[in-house]
Amino acid sequence: MAVASDRFGRIFNLPPFADFNASSLRPALVEMGRAGGIVDAKDPLAEGPIRLITNPELSPNNLDNPTHTAGVTFFGQFLDHDMTFDRASPLGTVTAPETSPNTRTPGLDLDSVYGRGPVADPQLYNPADPAKLKVESGGLFEDLPRMAGGQAIIGDPRNDENLIISGLHCAFLLFHNRVVDQLRAQGQSGNVFAAAQQLVRWHYQWIILHEFLPLIIGQDVVNSILFGGRRFYRPAPGQQFIPVEFQGACYRFGHSMVRPSYRANLAGNSDGSAFFGFIFDPAGQGQADPVDLRGGARAPRRFIGWQTFFDFGDGAVRPNKRIDTKISTPLFNLPLGAIASGEPPTSLVQRNLLRHVTWSMPSGQNIARAIGVPALEAQHFPELQALGHGLPASTPLWYYILKEAEIGGGLKLTGVGARIVGEVFIGLLQLDNNSYLRTNPSWVPTLPRRSGPAGDFKVIDLLTFARVDPTSRGQ
Repeated sequence: MAVASDRFGRIFNLPPFADFNASSLRPALVEMGRAGGIVDAKDPLAEGPIRLITNPELSPNNLDNPTHTAGVTFFGQFLDHDMTFDRASPLGTVTAPETSPNTRTPGLDLDSVYGRGPVADPQLYNPADPAKLKVESGGLFEDLPRMAGGQAIIGDPRNDENLIISGLHCAFLLFHNRVVDQLRAQGQSGNVFAAAQQLVRWHYQWIILHEFLPLIIGQDVVNSILFGGRRFYRPAPGQQFIPVEFQGACYRFGHSMVRPSYRANLAGNSDGSAFFGFIFDPAGQGQADPVDLRGGARAPRRFIGWQTFFDFGDGAVRPNKRIDTKISTPLFNLPLGAIASGEPPTSLVQRNLLRHVTWSMPSGQNIARAIGVPALEAQHFPELQALGHGLPASTPLWYYILKEAEIGGGLKLTGVGARIVGEVFIGLLQLDNNSYLRTNPSWVPTLPRRSGPAGDFKVIDLLTFARVDPTSRGQ
């Protein structure tokens, strides 16, 4: 049965992972996801945000991933906000995916940045030059446009959840505007906005396929899907939708990559020192210039020095955390402003697990059998034994794909997680009538790079072209 593209749907028609009539199931999932529980990495937050970066041995349960830079997490979050936004389904209440609207377009088209375009969403655009997006200043450097109360004027409010995602959104605003400038300088006539939008989208899609996906699922899996075909995510062209196995479980793997703290920039503080902060810290609540890296505030130091997050070759980059079953401690106490519904629970892990009830999600083991990969068995999940409900042998999909990755070393997704994430991403690109992969699959990037021959394009090239790179910043 075809699923409407503005609704969620399923890939697999399999029974749910547990008996949802059991009154003790919800308490078991809440226990599994509580602060201080089995999924909490138990980072020693009292050591402070700087020492948790410079002394990784302080977090023995929360290992660094030497193959990812810290920015991969937030680029992945940016992609999520471009594909899927569930404003309606009640957490932990069984809901048919087909009845739940997805308020993002199910494609990698940057509607989170462009909205519906300059005519339908003029508030996102420069009134003096509607081909360009509106950008404001936060003091030292760029900031999102904001209302008087600090609320961002952007296509997706979640892109102001934390300072890094808001900085990335700013970079895309500036990237588009630079492309407009370049096209005009080259004599572009006609609709310069549409021409710039296509160039921006195609370079972004290239990065996803050639840089991001190989990092998170491995080049072998990318090649297997590109050249061997999608075996499970098979909607008709133009009828792509976001499956709940992806939205509610597998693509939430990125939560495991979040560090407790980050160096936001190298010289943002008023004394010229680096600004370090926890990703979220309860002490930041209500502060005009929060001590943590939450979004929603404007101050001179609230910008991103991208050399911490992506590798510009200067030795300043920091790694991600591994993809495993341990989640950084600050994510067990989210500020309500970082939750789209504004409602508890504030543990991100509890929210992820309750989402499996919302969507009547199958177990990881059942999906592994359905796609023909070796299934993890109960002996791989001794930590779940005391929770009951057969969870070691019928495991919530999100936790299952984290364990798959952990057993494989934690550097990338494997098995079920890699196959579902890869097929959905590549499927969205292959099924979108406006993507480069569907309309012009031999296309290669045309915009200038930091270094090296034309024909490739990476995140550092995008940041450099947008002039938010370390050299352009002068720090």
